[in-house]
Amino acid sequence: MAQAAADKWKMKKWFTVYAPKLFKEAQICEMPGNDDSAVIGRNIKVGLNTLTSNQAHAYTNATLKVTSVNGDAAHTKLIMLEELYSYVRSLVRRYKSVAALVKPVTTKDNVAMVAKMLVVTHSRVAHTKIIGIRKEADAFIGSYFSENDADSVIGSILEGKMQAELASKLKHIAPVSKVEVRKLEVKSI
Repeated sequence: MAQAAADKWKMKKWFTVYAPKLFKEAQICEMPGNDDSAVIGRNIKVGLNTLTSNQAHAYTNATLKVTSVNGDAAHTKLIMLEELYSYVRSLVRRYKSVAALVKPVTTKDNVAMVAKMLVVTHSRVAHTKIIGIRKEADAFIGSYFSENDADSVIGSILEGKMQAELASKLKHIAPVSKVEVRKLEVKSI
């Protein structure tokens, strides 16, 4: 019985997994598989800081999906960016208000995404201001995604440019201490 299991394992082939072009096609890991079709479709969750070499991204996970295999090289596409629950929890404190927003969007190059945003105010504000922040953020995110392609949107989220623009748009309603993309799901690959 043990001999059969060992032979089955020895027959597997090792594939080297590479990140998408957005992350300079860095080598992520190696994974075993019987053949190419066994590897295609697998999801790999990796810390974003290992892909970007930026410690500011240590609280974010990236989920990559293997989309193609070329010899022993497995190529991936980004399907999700998600902040750790513990980080999100550390942002939401007493005497602060939070506006959460879930927005299905489509980019300029017709990539469907769902952006889940979190806006934390500097101090507690009235509920009407939270509604105003949510409404303004909804309009901004819809126009921002429709005017840019998927790679530039993801790049600006990683650099924090989109969050900074949104924070500057919202400051006339209430002082904003933090704007975060809690989760970004890419629906069409």
